[in-house]
Amino acid sequence: MLSLALAALALQAAPAASPPPTTTQPAAARWPSKEGDVILRDFRFGAGETMAELRIHYTTLGTPHRNAKGEIDNAVMILHGTGGSGHQFFQPHFADELYGPGQPLDINRYYIILPDNIGHGGSSKPSDGLRMRFPQYDYDDMVEAQRRMLVEGLGVKHLRLIFGTSMGCMHAFVWGEVHPDFASALMPMACEPVQIAGMNRMWRQLMIDGIKADPAWNNGNYTTQPAAGLRTAASLSIVAGGAPLNLQKLYPERDAAIAYVQARMTRDMASRDANDMLYQFESSRNYNPWPNLEKITAPMTWINSADDFINPRNFTFPAEAVKRMPNATFRLIPETDDTHGHGTHTWAVNWKADMIALLKRSGG
Repeated sequence: MLSLALAALALQAAPAASPPPTTTQPAAARWPSKEGDVILRDFRFGAGETMAELRIHYTTLGTPHRNAKGEIDNAVMILHGTGGSGHQFFQPHFADELYGPGQPLDINRYYIILPDNIGHGGSSKPSDGLRMRFPQYDYDDMVEAQRRMLVEGLGVKHLRLIFGTSMGCMHAFVWGEVHPDFASALMPMACEPVQIAGMNRMWRQLMIDGIKADPAWNNGNYTTQPAAGLRTAASLSIVAGGAPLNLQKLYPERDAAIAYVQARMTRDMASRDANDMLYQFESSRNYNPWPNLEKITAPMTWINSADDFINPRNFTFPAEAVKRMPNATFRLIPETDDTHGHGTHTWAVNWKADMIALLKRSGG
């Protein structure tokens, strides 16, 4: 998640009425979900650009509960990673572990909100037509859009929990600093609270440079996707997200490994738009919560995995950071042939007990 400049600025604009939520799409067919859009009027980006209408798409499960004051008190927001969308949280290894009766995020008890962030999924993005003229959004803008979606569109002024994976993990740190009282608990998964530098910056920059170096990209004015650039970007993404022990277990023979990665490459490239991908990976450019970690006071359980190439096990950042956050704990999931590298963040079996404990210690 690299980034282009933008710090969040809330604008005093009248909220748009959201259309009635649609019925669930096939990816969510096993769960009774609803979808809708919130239109944020005159959204001002931190870099100074403004959009008259910024669309934020969302999916919800469960029903909002109101307390004696009429305020929604059971909302949980789940934030996706770079290139993802709210629909990724319907995968069985996530949803089947969390949303059912008696499970940690039982939808009979909680109101689950799955937004598509700016530049992703069904929300406003460069490929809608503006291409490289789309405002250069950053993580602060994305968090501000989430906040306005909640308050203006869904009537949610407080969250029981913010859970975020990868980019969503970093958003959780931003939330904790900028809006320390908005959520009762934070659960960031698979990230570090420092600026993206070192190897993490390098592989992302290689993705970006690979797309821009393809003549077919044509400064963003392509008529067909720049295949060579997307292949470079997809290749780096697959390697960075890989889990060596797990992949060796699943594909121990050469031909099977080749067939898997070639099929995955084909699927990945077919799902990408080059300009959207550039913006997505540029959006972390100015992310750096490190100087202000003391502002994060909400109970937090922060989890990384030992086989994560993007967030290596030997970093000292977690040990140093938890000393500065009064209610934070950190756990590193050990590497096995059943963990999934960076993607362990969505295999709930690895951390479901941690979520249960966090909800208990932050209010039951």
